[in-house]
Amino acid sequence: MTLLVATDGQAVLRSHDDGATWRRLKVDQDLEFDDCVRCLLPDPRSPQAVFAGAERGLFRSEDCGANWQRIDCALNSYAVWRLVVDRQNPDIMYAGTGSPTRAAFFRSGDGGKGWEKMSLEMPPKCAGVSRPRMLALAIDPNDAHDVWVGVEEGGLFRSRNGGESWQRIDSQELNGVRNSDLHGIVILPGSPKTIVVLVVNALYSSTDDGVTWAETSVRENWGIYYSRVLVRKPGSNDELFMGIGDGTPGTTSMFLRSKDRGRSWVSSPLPVQPNSCFWAIGTNAANPAIVLAGTKYGDLFRSADGGISWRKDWREFSEITDLTWLPAAPAANEDAGHDHS
Repeated sequence: MTLLVATDGQAVLRSHDDGATWRRLKVDQDLEFDDCVRCLLPDPRSPQAVFAGAERGLFRSEDCGANWQRIDCALNSYAVWRLVVDRQNPDIMYAGTGSPTRAAFFRSGDGGKGWEKMSLEMPPKCAGVSRPRMLALAIDPNDAHDVWVGVEEGGLFRSRNGGESWQRIDSQELNGVRNSDLHGIVILPGSPKTIVVLVVNALYSSTDDGVTWAETSVRENWGIYYSRVLVRKPGSNDELFMGIGDGTPGTTSMFLRSKDRGRSWVSSPLPVQPNSCFWAIGTNAANPAIVLAGTKYGDLFRSADGGISWRKDWREFSEITDLTWLPAAPAANEDAGHDHS
């Protein structure tokens, strides 16, 4: 197994020995070893392949993050904040960009080789975070053309035709998503299909295809107000993970689990108090029980039982922006870089 930690300032760090040692990138490759990497996405077609969205485009590794190649495409001049792939047809991928570049939506139909900029683009400035960024991307597991986008300080949008046209969903209506500061989206198939949306201070869910929404206040339920990250447990249509904190960067955070599509939540005990808000949760469909959680100020926690119990890694990082793991390790000759443990 390879653990991968994306950071702001140290690119992607990796461990091939269950976290005993960690390796930084070699300096002579397309992805700079001190880059800001905003997102990671394992390629479902290969256990050793992973994509990385950075502040200067899109990159791909074929060897568990040891070596990276730039994908020369329309994303070259954009900061890539989110990536999503259709697991039924991995040729279909979507990307969301943002600060310090323009927030825009891109589509690929060839597995990430080529990208097309679509019509959804945010203004250059917004309230709250200065420059908007697409923090949330989700596709309906049964319809890859049904795409949902959440923009931090920009709103909630939906496309039913793969990004050709868009409908804005958030509004000030009583039964709507009443906040434009979007942080996460999950679509749970089933009867009924459930759409779960995370904003800065609340969780919204809809069982009527986004017509009406039920609101759960974070502060009223857990005493802290800042809700940051929402993830579906791989392989489950009912289980969700959520990370919340007392602000940004904050001084603590909680890891919450739901087994009923977000109707109720249980807080998982942590071995030590996190040093800031949980900023990323990492999973992989190869083993849904393995879950990673990282904070804004670099604490890394790991669970082997689906988020019920946790241990903290000895290594602390710069700002953790995203996490994942791969069910493989590179060949010895592909991982000849120095050990920076």
